[in-house]
Amino acid sequence: MDQDRATPGRGPAPAVLPFDRFRDHLFHDPSLGLWLDVSRIHFEKDFFATMEPRIQAALAEMAALEGGSIANPDEDRRVGHYWLRAPELAPEAALRAAIEATNARILSFAADVHAARVRPERAARFRKVLVVGIGGSALGPQFVASALGTPADRMQPYFFDNTDPDGIDRTLDAIGDDLGATLAVIVSKSGGTKETRNGMLELEAAYRRLGLSLGAHAVAVTGEGSELDRFATKHGFLARFPMWDWVGGRTSELSAVGLLPAALQGLSIVEMLQGAREMDEVTRSKEVPRNPAALLALAWYSATGGVGRKDMVLLPYKDRLELFSRYLQQLVMESLGKRLDLQGKEVCQGIAVYGNKGSTDQHAYVQQLRDGLDNFFVTFIEVLRDRAPSRGAIEVDPGVTTGDYLSGFLQGTRKALSESGRESISITIETVDARAVGMLIALYERAVGLYASLVGINAYHQPGVEAGKKAAQEVLDLQTKVLAALAAGAGRALPIEEIARAAGTDDVETVFWILRHLAANPERGVVREVPQGGSPFDATYRLAR
Repeated sequence: MDQDRATPGRGPAPAVLPFDRFRDHLFHDPSLGLWLDVSRIHFEKDFFATMEPRIQAALAEMAALEGGSIANPDEDRRVGHYWLRAPELAPEAALRAAIEATNARILSFAADVHAARVRPERAARFRKVLVVGIGGSALGPQFVASALGTPADRMQPYFFDNTDPDGIDRTLDAIGDDLGATLAVIVSKSGGTKETRNGMLELEAAYRRLGLSLGAHAVAVTGEGSELDRFATKHGFLARFPMWDWVGGRTSELSAVGLLPAALQGLSIVEMLQGAREMDEVTRSKEVPRNPAALLALAWYSATGGVGRKDMVLLPYKDRLELFSRYLQQLVMESLGKRLDLQGKEVCQGIAVYGNKGSTDQHAYVQQLRDGLDNFFVTFIEVLRDRAPSRGAIEVDPGVTTGDYLSGFLQGTRKALSESGRESISITIETVDARAVGMLIALYERAVGLYASLVGINAYHQPGVEAGKKAAQEVLDLQTKVLAALAAGAGRALPIEEIARAAGTDDVETVFWILRHLAANPERGVVREVPQGGSPFDATYRLAR
């Protein structure tokens, strides 16, 4: 099937982009301070009319979701991240009470930490906060911390967001002598996520080297009764906050996962929630021209043919939004990257996301975007306010400021891409503050859900992620057997194939990878020897005596 014809109302790039097209397709909500332009997506005049039944069905599905319908039949689980900023919409009174009580506890706990009513073992007060998490438990908090942070923050944020030992060491080195004045926020719904558990154990060892305890410097955000919940109780953590099963990791930024670190940093979580709430209200509209999330989802559908034909390139022209593309990579790709549709048919859906920032992108990959393979659509994000008014402005050329240059580069890139027939979307906000960040999060959360409905997939599960975790565990289980085989060799140098046989596997390639990694780390005690003139596959391995 011709992919261009797969998209209703999709036409070729217009030779001329009249102002009327821009005017007719520009969304503006003065109360939100939001502008959305989809006019440079190559849909024809009948596109929205043709898609109207499908987007109305998607909006109805979204309304049912917010009403408490089951989103994950295979897990019998609802999806309720929209209730986080509108607790009164929760389908049960107990859920509303739990959300409101948690938000109040977050504010109260942060106030106690800032006032030194909650204190570390030896230092006078907590001065830094270290978030230990992975995926949505780190990407959202990192984005918010970067977007809204200032030197005047109440606490300086740091992150363990991987199980990379060197990365952990770099973060500990950056914290330096302030580790004893650092409050750790350990985030894991199940408590069994290996990357987070590993980071927690590394941190526990670091505190122990100072003669301090982890529990006196840590709080947990986790599911009730989880492995982490039990660990936190046993080790006397300062507090525990809930991570509900109806909130997915990639949509958890406005739960305790993101609100607690933000509140500790000193950011306004009330304004973040308010911005998301206001965006939710607008994006519930059944009038597509008045619904920016519906417009975004339809623009994505047109640009990608509804089959993921093009990648999404995010170019925010504001340094504070540099991490937004990383945040959206998980939100969009984990939600939409699915092999099967809702009927079990193999469709291999998804939209790849990557991004840089303006005007850095002018000197990075805009050359390919303009002249290379036309396999993408761009989303420009513009921020109207150049800098805080108290900072003033200087002219770098007569009548021209640095902010004018930034705006000029955005407009110039947008025009240059359009002249080459390349599609783009433009989002404009007035400033980067807590309310605006909440709005952006809510806008993309709903656009992703609506797009998933348009293409008939489940946006709220992630079987591919679970498959990767299972495969990783199989490698670690095999590593245990490889080490046992080396130990049984009593110090003899053994070839790879013999080690694989002794480990009970015919997967020699994985054994090769395991041995290469172990031998590269002398503290593991595995010695690799390659005969003179031999290849890596002729190497033998033994345990050091």
